[in-house]
Amino acid sequence: MTLIDQTLLDALSTEARQAPRGRKNRNFHPSDDFPAHRLLNAIEPGSYVMPHRHLDPAKGETIVVVRGAVGIVLFDDEGAVTATHRLVAGGEVVGIDLPAGTWHSVLGLQPGSVFFEAKAGPYVAMQAAERAPWAPAEGDAAATAYQTSLAQRFA
Repeated sequence: MTLIDQTLLDALSTEARQAPRGRKNRNFHPSDDFPAHRLLNAIEPGSYVMPHRHLDPAKGETIVVVRGAVGIVLFDDEGAVTATHRLVAGGEVVGIDLPAGTWHSVLGLQPGSVFFEAKAGPYVAMQAAERAPWAPAEGDAAATAYQTSLAQRFA
């Protein structure tokens, strides 16, 4: 048993702030090959999650913000933004269920933001067809400017 309390959220957020990628997850599923993945993700402003999709029809994902605020950006196949959604813990919209195949990115909008994520396992590394060809890769020199342009949609 694990209690999801402020102490756990604080510790996870501290790890995210200290991590080079500005995010950290805490898995509740026992292994990567487990059929159901349940995890907390702490994400800080400025963390870049490259736009991606999950092509496996079983890999839709549900995101519910438990602290702070998270931005969800949806794209079409050419990379045009089709929608943005601000998810705020305790707000009017706290979560989103994304069907498999949906191009998306996730942004931390406030320091200390944490969301709960659920999706089908097992873990499979992202394939080339699941990475947005129109977006810079993580670590690419253009990634910071691209992430900033996405974050400005929530200003």
